Order: sequence, then C-alpha cells, then structure tokens
Amino acid sequence: MKGYTYILECCDGSFYTGSTKYLATRMEQHFSGNGPKYTRDRLPVKLVYFEVHQHIGIAFEREHQIKKWSRAKKIALIT
Repeated sequence: MKGYTYILECCDGSFYTGSTKYLATRMEQHFSGNGPKYTRDRLPVKLVYFEVHQHIGIAFEREHQIKKWSRAKKIALIT
C-alpha cells in the first residue's frame, strides 16, 4: 500500500515530520487540532513538503531519517 512522508510547518516556525497511508485524512486531523499533541499545541500548521512512496514501510523509514536532520537540511529539502 502506498505511503506518504510529510513535513508540516507549525505556527512557531518549527517542523513536524510524519508518515501516513492517507495524506488527506491525516492533514484534516492536523489542521483541525485532532493530530498529535505537538501539532495541536502549535496551530495553525501548514503542509510544506510531502513525498509519495510505494509502501508505507518506506515512508516510515524516510520519516525517521528526516527527523534526524538539522533544521537547515530540512529547509533545503523543502525548498
């Protein structure tokens, strides 16, 4: 099943990286305040980057890779 890795920019300028099988549904959760505590506490958030992967496992691995990156490297990926 297809998977997505995504980056949100929060209202405080921080980034949140996640992965999901259903990008639109997950974005609705984040935007409405029904996502994880990190994004609930930093609303509004906006989707600034996403990747499509052939399998959710690959998306999950990519999420963990990106989470280890510096802010500068994440900005370079986004731009």
